[in-house]
Amino acid sequence: RGMLEDTLVVWGGEFGRTPMVQGGNDGRDHHPNCYSVWLAGGGARPGVTIGESDDFGFNATRDKVHVHDLNATILHLLGFDHTKLTYRFQGRDFRLTDIHGEVVRKVLA
Repeated sequence: RGMLEDTLVVWGGEFGRTPMVQGGNDGRDHHPNCYSVWLAGGGARPGVTIGESDDFGFNATRDKVHVHDLNATILHLLGFDHTKLTYRFQGRDFRLTDIHGEVVRKVLA
């Protein structure tokens, strides 16, 4: 029906969960070194996988995507130039993607 042509679905978070039991939390601690995000529709290429973790899911080992790059890519898919999208805080302009974000071209359809 074409509903995903102009709708972007983003699933994920800014951290994963520890892949092992430690400190009695049964793998529920925040783990920022390895996490998953997926995008569907809205100009995202279907069926593409970017990145790889070690055998334990503890660290990203290949094709890492920083959260600034993820945000730049999402903003691009929504039609924004992330380098020009700023907000003012305490008299200074900031970007949502800091100064590091780059669009991940492999994600684009």
